[in-house]
Amino acid sequence: MKEISITTRFSVFDLLSDLPSEIQDLMEQAVIVRKNAYAPYSKFKVGTAILLDNGQIVLGSNQENAAFPSGLCAERVAIFQAGAIYPNAKILKMAITAASDNNKTSAPIPPCGSCRQSIAEYEIKQNTPIEIYFMGEIGAIYKSASLKNLLPFMFDKNFL
Repeated sequence: MKEISITTRFSVFDLLSDLPSEIQDLMEQAVIVRKNAYAPYSKFKVGTAILLDNGQIVLGSNQENAAFPSGLCAERVAIFQAGAIYPNAKILKMAITAASDNNKTSAPIPPCGSCRQSIAEYEIKQNTPIEIYFMGEIGAIYKSASLKNLLPFMFDKNFL
């Protein structure tokens, strides 16, 4: 038997004001769109803002449904919208924020597994890393230079 070790690296920003201005603006837009989330069941609202290489910003918030799991996470709402409206644009950066109606989320909230797989599809398709910034409602912001950092064993089209 052989063992391997996998390491991941994140940049940590203690405050929103510590982010570069472009990313601070992106995260502020994610915070605003988070308030549009439709989350009557989980009471957990997520907002995402995506910066494309054409300069456009695409927003998404989670949208729940009583017929679970028919709803969709904020990250996938935004990424699918970007793919539909700007099919040839590359996704450069993604800002994600999450808040609970039940308590303050102070830990950075990363994308769920389904969202990671969807982000992976676009990162592979465009052959360019997507920077991902994520935070809770308050507290530190984590930056991952690529989805591969969050999902080191990615499943992609090369396996099919």
